[in-house]
Amino acid sequence: MAAAREGGGGWRLETYEQLPSTSDLCAARARAGESEGLAVMAGQQTSGRGRGQRVWLSPPGNLALSVLLRPQTPLAIAGQWALLAGVALFDALASVAPALAAELRLKWPNDVTLAGAKLAGILIESATDAAGRSDWMVFGFGVNLVAAPTLPDRRTVALAERMAPPAPAILAAAILDGLASWRAVLQQGGFARLREAWLGYAHPPGTGLSVACGDARCHGYFAGLDEAGALLLATEDGIRKFQTGEVVLDAATRSDGQT
Repeated sequence: MAAAREGGGGWRLETYEQLPSTSDLCAARARAGESEGLAVMAGQQTSGRGRGQRVWLSPPGNLALSVLLRPQTPLAIAGQWALLAGVALFDALASVAPALAAELRLKWPNDVTLAGAKLAGILIESATDAAGRSDWMVFGFGVNLVAAPTLPDRRTVALAERMAPPAPAILAAAILDGLASWRAVLQQGGFARLREAWLGYAHPPGTGLSVACGDARCHGYFAGLDEAGALLLATEDGIRKFQTGEVVLDAATRSDGQT
């Protein structure tokens, strides 16, 4: 049985000792008509997921938090909400680990790395309405506080490897506060300020990246974001734009920082 409480920013936080997936519960509630503002946190997930249906380890002590929003956003700019979630997560991690903030980076669209290793990520699920707008979005936040999964294609890290980690509830509260604050920024001031914040938290221009291109990968260098939030990748054939795709940091980085 969940413990429920009203939180800051209008969130209705439900906490569970164990769930298969916080995002699955949020999505089921969204399909059943739940209003936005639901937040679900589990002390342990038994069937957590990462991108590409990867298993995402979430033992006791790690953060497993999902939230439900209904922004009624046109699909053309729905990706901006993924960046918003990443900025809120970055801010929250920097607030609980200020000594490590200089080593934190955002990787498009919303993974957070610590010294180049994956510390946290966000899985986004959504549905559209009859008018082709975003009906609901579920953001599933996974943060390696005490333990990190072993992934075959990238380094991972847990915060406990560098410091005494905070309780998951403390980090969850910071994330929820950040989501509410950045949502107000996006709705009142447009995307420019959010884009500026994201770029300030990201790896520098010239960082080597590869992006999934069907069954292959496109290699190049980070060239920023376009005005709608799409990833810009400088390749041998020019600048390529990506609205979706899984990004991996490559070893090569242009020493001149140019793209």
